[in-house]
Amino acid sequence: MGNPKQKWTSEEEEALRAGVAKHGTGKWKNIQRDPEFNPFLFSRSNIDLKDKWRNMSVSAGGQGPREKSRTPKSKPNSDANAAPVSTPQTSTQTSIAAPVARDTSSDVVMEDSSKSCGPKYTAMIFEALSALKEPDGSDASAIFSYIEQRHELPQNFRRLLSSRLRRLVAQEKLEKIQNCYKLKTGAFLGTKTPTPKQKDIRPKQLQSTGYMIGGDTVEEAALAAAYKVAEAENKSFVAAEAVKEAERVSKMAEDTDSLLQLAKEVFEKCSQGENVLMA
Repeated sequence: MGNPKQKWTSEEEEALRAGVAKHGTGKWKNIQRDPEFNPFLFSRSNIDLKDKWRNMSVSAGGQGPREKSRTPKSKPNSDANAAPVSTPQTSTQTSIAAPVARDTSSDVVMEDSSKSCGPKYTAMIFEALSALKEPDGSDASAIFSYIEQRHELPQNFRRLLSSRLRRLVAQEKLEKIQNCYKLKTGAFLGTKTPTPKQKDIRPKQLQSTGYMIGGDTVEEAALAAAYKVAEAENKSFVAAEAVKEAERVSKMAEDTDSLLQLAKEVFEKCSQGENVLMA
């Protein structure tokens, strides 16, 4: 009979979309072998990927060829047996269309939440990379583990994290080394507004004002603030460790002085011929 079919998770669907975008439709083996997508799709066969992609395409584009082939054709002469035959087909189509609509609505809600929380998630990513400070970068699992320990996250955050990391790499704010991500030098600097032409000074000024209050500038400001906070926390931690080390050295010096004083007293008593008992 084979393995029972498991319901696709949102992480698997996102990995399939990214794999098709990277390798193209029909390259199912290449998508499965890709180390970026294999952790999510290792339990799926090539046929599973092909069928799921067809269903996802149907969900995005409306009624597919399979549904069209199932659509009952109207006959000029209807008889008494036509009604019970057409009724099950209509109910079947309704049951198929219902989950498609639910999946589409859930994707829209997830996309909207990702856009609204984009600057927040990006700041979390920069905070994690600034704190981890891996020379070759940190993978998605390490970044997720760091953020999960410090923030309350939605259930689909791992999928949102993968999408956000790919977007930051595309925006050249992060550098991807194999499967690891690393802060890119100058990622926190905002883009410069081009110098306006002389005859279009007023329109250009209005456009630049609208840009300054746009989402990209707010996101860059949030990234810069998160980086500064992470850097300040790191300096505070280093200073605290230095204070602890200084206190330890000071205590060692006090203990050494006490031992030296005790040795002097013992030496003086021994010089005077007294017996000294050491506990």
